[in-house]
Amino acid sequence: MELIKGAEVVAALNKRLAAEVEKLTEAGGRPPKLAILRVGEQPDQVSYERGARKRMDKIGISHQEYVYPADMEKELFYQEFDRINVDSETDGILLLRPLPAHLEEKELERRIDPAKDVDGISPINQAKVMAGEKDGFAPCTPEAVIEVLEYAGVNLSGKRVTVVGRSMVVGKPLSLLLLNRHATVTICHTRTKDLPAECRRAEILIAAAGRPRLLTAEHVGEQTIVIDVGINVDENGKLCGDVDLASLEAAGAASAATPVPGGVGTVTTSVLAKHVLEARLRK
Repeated sequence: MELIKGAEVVAALNKRLAAEVEKLTEAGGRPPKLAILRVGEQPDQVSYERGARKRMDKIGISHQEYVYPADMEKELFYQEFDRINVDSETDGILLLRPLPAHLEEKELERRIDPAKDVDGISPINQAKVMAGEKDGFAPCTPEAVIEVLEYAGVNLSGKRVTVVGRSMVVGKPLSLLLLNRHATVTICHTRTKDLPAECRRAEILIAAAGRPRLLTAEHVGEQTIVIDVGINVDENGKLCGDVDLASLEAAGAASAATPVPGGVGTVTTSVLAKHVLEARLRK
C-alpha cells in the first residue's frame, strides 16, 4: 500500500502559489492579505493560527491577527468584524471556530463578505459550490482532499467515490466538489445499514465521520484509494484518523492511503493560502 503524504502535496502547491504571489508583487501589486480572527485562547485554535501564519509567510502572503477575549460583548465583536469585513486592504478573512456560545456563528456566516470568505462559511459560497460556480470558495478541508487526489494523479471522472460523513464542514461540500468533477458519489454515515458493504463498492473511499478508526479492512477493497480526513484523539492520547491504517496494512487492503497525522490535514492551510491569493487576484 502506497502512502500519500501531505507534505509532498504541500510542497508542490506552495511552490506554485509562491511563484504566483511573486509574479503579482513584481508587477507592482501589493501582496494578498489575510485577516485571522480568534476569540479566546482555545489551544487547538492557537495551534491552527500559528500554522496558518507560518504557511502564509512561506508563500509570501501578508497576514494580520485579531485576538479578542472569550467574554467579549456580542455587539462589540460584531462591530469589529464589520470593520475588518469592509477593509479594502483585506482580501480574506479566517474566523476561527467554534466561537464562544454567546456569539452567533450563523449571524457571522451571513455577515461575511463572500468575496473574502476564504474558508467557505457563507451561505452564498455554499450555494455557489452546489451550483458548480467557479467564483465560490469551498471549505478548505474538502478542497484539500481534491488537491491530494489530483496530486496523486487520480482522474475523478466516472469514479465510484464513497464519502463516509455528512457534515457541512467536510462531507456535504466534498461530495459536491466530487460531483462537479463527474465522480459518482455515495454518501454514507454512522447510521448507514451494512456500512462495510457500501464502502467496499468504492474505488475511492473518503473517511470524514469523526470516529476514531471507524473504517477497517472489512470496509476496503484491495485496489481502493483511501483518503482519511478524520483527526481524533484515541484512548492513549494519540492522534488517529477515521481509518484503522494498521488493519488495512495487515490485510493487504487498499492500493493507497493517506496517514493521520501527516495527510490531508497538512494541506488545508495551503488551500487557505490559495483562496487568499484567488481573492486578491479577483480584485
